[in-house]
Amino acid sequence: MTYHKNTSLFRVLVLPGSLRKSAFTGLLIRAFDQYKPDYIELCHADISKLPVYNQDLELPEPSFLKEFKDQIRSCDGVLIVTPEYNRSIPPVLKNALDWASRPQVAPGTGVWAGRPTAVAGVSPYSLGAFGAVHHLRQVLVFLNMPTMQQPEFYLTFAIDKFDDEGKLIDNDTIKHIQNFWEHYIAFSKKILAIKK
Repeated sequence: MTYHKNTSLFRVLVLPGSLRKSAFTGLLIRAFDQYKPDYIELCHADISKLPVYNQDLELPEPSFLKEFKDQIRSCDGVLIVTPEYNRSIPPVLKNALDWASRPQVAPGTGVWAGRPTAVAGVSPYSLGAFGAVHHLRQVLVFLNMPTMQQPEFYLTFAIDKFDDEGKLIDNDTIKHIQNFWEHYIAFSKKILAIKK
């Protein structure tokens, strides 16, 4: 695998689908961080600073967009962890994807292109954000972000999977996270080898 800047770390940008402080999204991201391999470094994107996308603001490129794109470029891959809003993608997540895709010379040529991506859904209900994840995959295809298809990750009934302090206590989910990371790294190796 080609690691970032010739270091031993594989850097993964984490995009949350919710900004709520106590969101299950944040708790699941924390669990992904806790149970990742030692050679993976998670870089957390603060997408709360991005204004609502407006094409009138994209040129000259604003400083907030330059900073966001620099953070994306500094990472090797992407992990998106999202809830579901009305069977679709939370607007804050779509907004971040849209901003970083602009301006572009041609579709699929922006800063997102070619970065191995993994997606996880989380919900207090029975579907685990299934609708949001599949709607999101449609967007990622257009952005030319190669996305791991299997194993899928849908955390259902999330309220039962964490203790009062926000720690993941469900052993099956812990094993699923570890397996997910293993498959994601194997997937990333293939994608990055192709990019060479």
